[in-house]
Amino acid sequence: MSAPTSSAPASSTPASSAPTSWTPAAPRPPRGTLRRALRLLDVDPRRAALAVLLGTLALGSAVALAAVAAWLIARASQMPPVLELSVATVAVRAFGIGRGLMRYLERLVSHDIALRGMAHLRATVYDRLAAGSPRALLAVRRGDLLARVGADVDAVGDVVVRGLLPAAVALTLGVGTSVAMALFWPPAGLALAACLVAAGVVAPWLTAHGARTAEERGVRARARMSATSLGVLDDAGPLMVSGRLDGELDALRAADADLARAADAGARPAALAAAIGQLAVGAAVVAALVTGVPAVAAGLLAPVELAVIVLTPLAAFEATSLLPAAAVQVQRSRAAAARVLALVDGAGPGSTAAVGEQPSGDATDRPDAGTGTTAGPVLVATGLACGWPGRPAVLRDVDLTLAAGGRLAVAGPSGEGKTTLLLTLAGLLPPVAGEVTLDGVPLAGLPQGGVVRDVVMTGEDAHVFGTSVLENLRVARGDVTPDEAVDALRRAGLGLWLDALPDGLDTALGSDARTVSGGERRRLLLARALLADAALLLVDEPAEHLDGPTADGVLRELWHAPPTRRGTARGVLVVSHRLSPLAAADEVLWLADGQVAARGTHEQLLAHVAGYGEAVRAEQQETS
Repeated sequence: MSAPTSSAPASSTPASSAPTSWTPAAPRPPRGTLRRALRLLDVDPRRAALAVLLGTLALGSAVALAAVAAWLIARASQMPPVLELSVATVAVRAFGIGRGLMRYLERLVSHDIALRGMAHLRATVYDRLAAGSPRALLAVRRGDLLARVGADVDAVGDVVVRGLLPAAVALTLGVGTSVAMALFWPPAGLALAACLVAAGVVAPWLTAHGARTAEERGVRARARMSATSLGVLDDAGPLMVSGRLDGELDALRAADADLARAADAGARPAALAAAIGQLAVGAAVVAALVTGVPAVAAGLLAPVELAVIVLTPLAAFEATSLLPAAAVQVQRSRAAAARVLALVDGAGPGSTAAVGEQPSGDATDRPDAGTGTTAGPVLVATGLACGWPGRPAVLRDVDLTLAAGGRLAVAGPSGEGKTTLLLTLAGLLPPVAGEVTLDGVPLAGLPQGGVVRDVVMTGEDAHVFGTSVLENLRVARGDVTPDEAVDALRRAGLGLWLDALPDGLDTALGSDARTVSGGERRRLLLARALLADAALLLVDEPAEHLDGPTADGVLRELWHAPPTRRGTARGVLVVSHRLSPLAAADEVLWLADGQVAARGTHEQLLAHVAGYGEAVRAEQQETS
């Protein structure tokens, strides 16, 4: 089962399945969720320490600027000799310049940490999904998947810049400023420390309390908005024809309204937290005045120092003013981390072996004694019933065996479950009943590395990336050479198409193959499957959108697919509406009424199965 060439399950869920009513809050993420995600960011502790140092120096320069400016203004009012003010004047300029410079450097370092972490986390998610079990994607709509690997990963990375670093800077600066004020006048230092705790701990806690509720509800609403909007953008035409477009737009409006209600749920605690922050600033200034004025009268504090302890707190609270927003970011990142980790955990540990690399000791190493060749795998379905999770089975009682070198075909009217059967045989869908085994081992129990090597499926909606033709083929196997790519394309019937491309294999394709026709897209996916180092190929409708002679040629080449690089003959199972080329198959399964209605060779079905014969004759009349 090759994730790169398989049909994306996330896109198979109908767009209309999106809920249209208020979504309840998601379960609260378990403890340690954010810590796990942060470990996946692979943050360099030295860079983080440098960012905290630069942030502390930036805000420290602001506090020092306020303190020195207060001293300078108060001392200048006493008209001392000018030389006594020169050092303070230079210090004001130095701290003013230093604040901007340190902030710029801190931004460079902290954003570098965040961007590196996002890239590392996103690569880890992609690796885990590619190497792990594709079943993790079955219940995830394509838009939701896009939200998890996009916005949710970004939200986890943002916690470094907008959450953790501001908190570390505020702690360092708060302690330093309180100690410095205590050296001037201890009561003022203690009052400042207490007010900083109120503004830097109590206010963020209240904000976090409101943000937790808002994010637990809002994260689902955002995912619904992303999934529904993407479905509308991609399938506006079919939705309009089927009369479901208005329902999807209503679902989009409902998701937007849910997101607004989620934001409102956290507004009251956030407003209270903002009030506490402002009151803490005023309380610190008033405390400095109430305790400082009598001290000046008693000769315990110089008048100039009173100006310093009164005005300095105004700058000290700049650090704590960022903490409510940091608390919101932590909650948002925790909720996003839970969704990302759920996707990663659902894929399982996966395999870190690159496609094309031979794992040691897995099920794919089967030396055939005395011949020096590699014996092929055998895929067996017994009493198999297929269907989507949570829905009734669409196909029942399927028994088949696909061995290396074998040729099987599945045919039947639309809606009989042919694609669902392929997804189940590939391990992308769990069986509703019965069992699928690979060399006697249930498919779900095989090591992922072995499964990737043995079975590959290409579906009608597998993704084509907005990059070159060659790189699209390398999705199946990263070391595909240009010569191998050309051979696979010609086998897939794309020789003339390749010759007409302006840059050959280096020609860039549009996003999701929007610059090629439907038939060219199908054959490109078929060429990708042929390049995968898998002995068993499961191919869904390779002849769709093709004229009769071209379709027959493509299927003929597919029946004679070259062996794998290990010398294993290819076993091919094809789902096809085109019936004439199935004469080369060892066995054809004819599906009708949710079961295998008949099976045998093409000639046997043509002679004894009325529905099959009628379909073949109708096809021949269309071709003629």
